[in-house]
Amino acid sequence: MNETADTMNVPRSRAWTLFGVFAFVALIAAQVHAVLTSPADRDMGHLQKILYVHVPAAWIMSLAFLVVFVFSIRYMWRGQEKDDLLAAAAAEVGATFNGLTLVLGMIWGKPAWGAWWVWDPRVTTTLVLFMIFVGYLALRSFVDDPERRAQWSAAVGAFGAINVPIVYMSVRWWRTLHQIQSSPSTMDSAYVLGLRTNAIAFMLIMIYFIRRRYELARLRRATELIADAAALGGT
Repeated sequence: MNETADTMNVPRSRAWTLFGVFAFVALIAAQVHAVLTSPADRDMGHLQKILYVHVPAAWIMSLAFLVVFVFSIRYMWRGQEKDDLLAAAAAEVGATFNGLTLVLGMIWGKPAWGAWWVWDPRVTTTLVLFMIFVGYLALRSFVDDPERRAQWSAAVGAFGAINVPIVYMSVRWWRTLHQIQSSPSTMDSAYVLGLRTNAIAFMLIMIYFIRRRYELARLRRATELIADAAALGGT
């Protein structure tokens, strides 16, 4: 693994703090606008409004795992530590949105299907995806050697991300309770603006979280290097 001076340089950018404030304000504004302006659905009533968190969470989950895939492949190709740390940061954020997607789906499923949990193909494949990335994060915490940790994580991250298309296509490949994927082209125009603005706000939150987790990972790695140097009698 390439150790560079850049690893020791952990930026603390005021711009990213302002970006985070903007992202959270955008999310609050998008949620308030969507909830207050969208009419109740004919069949689901106001339960429909969970759409504005459940669907964007699922989309951003998939996007975060795409970032994991890209930077895992980049690490396996180039062997640069920053790619490993970016993949790990995206995996943490993706797993968080994955868990949120599952919880929101359960909240929706209880009144819609009459049960908190059903072994529906979409729900089950989403759970499998979540467990893979929980395993990814556990692997990183148990392996001490940085190079071995990065190599193993890259393999698991790339493999895990391949499951995202399976989750997406599950409602088409198998008979399922879950409806076909929601998108602006499949819903009434009254709900489109709220869905799009919330998707953008969730994406901004994802970018901010990945950046902050990446900065924290670099800080931890710099601390490890300093500790190793001290243990070897270095300065």
